[in-house]
Amino acid sequence: MSLVESRLAVAPLQPHVSLRPVAAKPPTVAAAVQLLRPQEPLHCIRAGVITDATRAFVQSFNGEVLFAVKCNPEPAVLRAIWEGGVRHFDCASISEVALVRRLFPCADIHFMHPVKSRAAIAEAWVRHGVRDFVLDSEGELTKILAEIPAGARPGLFIRLALPNTRAAIDLSTKFGAEFESAVALLRAARKVAGKLGVAFHVGSQCLDPLAWRDAIALTGAVIAAAGVPVDIIDVGGGFPVAYPEIDPPPLGAFMAEIDAAFDALNLPNVKLWAEPGRALAAGGGSVVAQVQLRRGQMLYINDGVYGSLYDAGPLGFRFPARLIRDGAPSGAPEAAFGFFGPSCDSLDVMQGPFMLPDDVAEGDWIEIGQLGAYGACLRTAFNGFDRAALVEVGDRAMLETAGYEGAA
Repeated sequence: MSLVESRLAVAPLQPHVSLRPVAAKPPTVAAAVQLLRPQEPLHCIRAGVITDATRAFVQSFNGEVLFAVKCNPEPAVLRAIWEGGVRHFDCASISEVALVRRLFPCADIHFMHPVKSRAAIAEAWVRHGVRDFVLDSEGELTKILAEIPAGARPGLFIRLALPNTRAAIDLSTKFGAEFESAVALLRAARKVAGKLGVAFHVGSQCLDPLAWRDAIALTGAVIAAAGVPVDIIDVGGGFPVAYPEIDPPPLGAFMAEIDAAFDALNLPNVKLWAEPGRALAAGGGSVVAQVQLRRGQMLYINDGVYGSLYDAGPLGFRFPARLIRDGAPSGAPEAAFGFFGPSCDSLDVMQGPFMLPDDVAEGDWIEIGQLGAYGACLRTAFNGFDRAALVEVGDRAMLETAGYEGAA
């Protein structure tokens, strides 16, 4: 990719047009800002951080690692994930499937959305060689079998619903089969599956390692009740990262609970899979926004909830922030600020608080970190604010998460 790219389309899956060539990768975000003086949001990719986090996870997890493409389908991110040792990708749409196949012809692609269109199932199978599909209902099983060649034996994974784990986002309110339904689906799928698995997701940004212990125990109970052999247990994603005032347990604590719970099932022929997304990508991305107006402790900036900062709006996520300014650095004490995004919608507000020097003013740039997951990929074109640029930099993560550190 060119080192700096213009983004007129809202989706990272669209082609990029070169904005401005630079001779070498800027060593830091600050250097990129001084060089480019961006008037639109500038997305900064720390490929080394993503590769380090991926390598750490791959080395710690005793099974196969699938990257959850939905959290960041930017090609530069996917290449960094590949560099870190991942060869399997969890895709949620046919567009993600096609993107991964184009970038990595030899990758293993798994269609892990529990509800897919018939056209997507057929295209994934015929055009992209996808053989694994998740489901959580009898209707979805019927669709899959109808859209693949007669007599084919796909990989089938039954998505299990979980009790609330107090994660930031509870994913079992939308997907997952309850105990008895999961038992019935396992029995039905075993008759037609080339390989059979049980999958679950404890919820996004889950801080409790015991959530995986309990979920694996429930998975074992479902398998025992079904009375059929399974090949894989997929422990999903949800592995957390650091945010301001949130310091998760180290990666090893989660792996220890997973290993102990899995060993307790005594299923020696079963393999483990995981589908991390946020844990691998979050620290490797940030956005630089420019202050357009200050009104008291509220800053009007050129990115917002309809851009890269949705999680800071309705979900109330706090992100690390720092001031980037021409000339001498600010000597003012820090103060708490909120942000208004660029749209005309009064819902385009991020309360934070975001800690910045108290003399921040119009024209200053603010870097907002930990946005490598669910940042740029959630952008829209609302009100026409769809311009952005992308640059790769050499900085470390703005916040380190225990267990993922390494040299870029």
